[in-house]
Amino acid sequence: MSEVTGSAPTRALLSLAAVAVAFAAADTYVVVLALPDMMTSVGVPIDQLQRAAPIISGFLLGYVAMLPLIGRIADLRGRVPVLVFSLVLFALGSLVTALAYDMPSMVIGRFLQGVGGGGLVPATLALVADLYPKERRGVPLGIVSAVQEIGSVIGPLFGAVVLAFADWRAIFLINLAVGLLLAAALRSIASPLAELPADSPLVEQARQRRVETKVKRPDLLGALLLVATLVAGALVFVRPAELLRDLTWGQLFIPYVGSGRWLTPIGLIAIGAALLLVARCLVAKRPLLDLRRWGASLVEADLVGALLLAVALAGVILAFATADPKIQVFSDRGWWFLLGSAVASVLFVAHLRRAAAPLLPRGALRRTPAWGALLVSFFIGAALIAALIDIPLFARTTVYPDSQLAAALVLVRFLVALPVGAVIGGYLIRRLSPGVVTAAGMLLAAAGFVLMAQWGLTTVEEPIANLGLITGGLGFGLALAPVNAALLAFTDDDVHGVASAFVVVSRMVGMLVGISALTTIGLRRYYSEQGVIPPVREVCDGKTRCKEFSDLLRVAGIAQEHTVFYGAAVCAVVAAVLALVLFRTATATPLSTRDALSIH
Repeated sequence: MSEVTGSAPTRALLSLAAVAVAFAAADTYVVVLALPDMMTSVGVPIDQLQRAAPIISGFLLGYVAMLPLIGRIADLRGRVPVLVFSLVLFALGSLVTALAYDMPSMVIGRFLQGVGGGGLVPATLALVADLYPKERRGVPLGIVSAVQEIGSVIGPLFGAVVLAFADWRAIFLINLAVGLLLAAALRSIASPLAELPADSPLVEQARQRRVETKVKRPDLLGALLLVATLVAGALVFVRPAELLRDLTWGQLFIPYVGSGRWLTPIGLIAIGAALLLVARCLVAKRPLLDLRRWGASLVEADLVGALLLAVALAGVILAFATADPKIQVFSDRGWWFLLGSAVASVLFVAHLRRAAAPLLPRGALRRTPAWGALLVSFFIGAALIAALIDIPLFARTTVYPDSQLAAALVLVRFLVALPVGAVIGGYLIRRLSPGVVTAAGMLLAAAGFVLMAQWGLTTVEEPIANLGLITGGLGFGLALAPVNAALLAFTDDDVHGVASAFVVVSRMVGMLVGISALTTIGLRRYYSEQGVIPPVREVCDGKTRCKEFSDLLRVAGIAQEHTVFYGAAVCAVVAAVLALVLFRTATATPLSTRDALSIH
């Protein structure tokens, strides 16, 4: 693409998109502290943590499974409409989660949050490619990668601050407000993009939106149906005590059949209003939401292929994410999930070969650095998950057995270094090739894991622990922007969205497979160490001896974590070698810092 003129609207557009990505990323981690209260609110006992797994896996499933479809739609309909739609969907999911009254409603809300939050990532990465020519993408990609990782830092902290003053539902109500504000701001900035040069990929989107703005009148009937749907639906979720006790209004909440909430008069009003709203959007000339156009985009983006891929990814996610990593690799039905995933994968590949317009256009990833970015991203994810899971576990095993918050704060030291490394990585690819920068970053991450593998019983509360944490965080950060830069440089403009989605999916799948494989290896070491410990009845015959027995178990737990760290270091080294080999044709883009940060 040609170089586009630097302007406040374009910079503001990218800034808002980056903020949206950071905020959605924070939501991935915000439930860490709120989960016990969320479980209690939907009737799940706090001692049955395994039953809360769908709250986590529901978000993860939405985030990963629908990413390729959303990325492809971003290629077809434009980046800004997808960003706005994703934020609205994220806000709707936040509202459903905040009002959830049982596990299914909470999982649905988290799934919608995942779909909306995940859709922001490929659209924003593709937006960088639209706004910046290839030689100027390094630093912007580093910044976008950095703000995405900042979300992992601010998520738990944000949750802790809110929970100190309010109920857990306030977290998701804040998400609702912020999501809608960002969507409105992005939509308002979109029209000035018409000032871009004629050959910019964003021009046609801006012109189309300007035409629509001039001719479109408010759909008052659609707005009234939307309000009716939201109000009636909210009453079904909340069921205010004052209305329930009222002799007249209380009849609205009495079910016609059984005891379900939706077979009540107010529930049927909500369902009816929603159906009428959908019908209105399908038949009206100027609907509130152009469902016909979005439906056509779904078909054009290859909905069938996307659903097959979603089933394949869902099988992998459910097999690993619903298992308890402390005692099992897969969930109880993990092999069945993987079998279904394998069948869907075969059907997906066959569909790609036969479809006229497949989800992933033929030859989209034909260049080596393009498909290589997926492979490198997989191993980066496999190594990264060890840090995200096992650093807090190590802290809980050793010095913070009774404080989840204190253990999470140990991980924050690693996460703070990560976005710093992301910006540095974006800067370095102006002088060095993406392969060299990625390899250097992953070797640095491997060194960090090796240092962590030397930790003892009290190391995490000593200053020396920061060396491994900061080294590892900086290393992972360095690798983020170069991988994205290599992908975008070796794919065509019209597939940047779906290609970016596949890189994110690859990293997430790598995280799931990585934590399973590394945990399996670590557990073998744990049981090996535990095998030399005498039975508790032979050792624990007094307080002193019981403490000694507890220390022996902690030593076995430390040995397990050390093994995981070593395994993660191996994954990091593999990623480094692959980057050097697969990105060897990707070259540096020498520019001044001022040029790299400006849009020309």
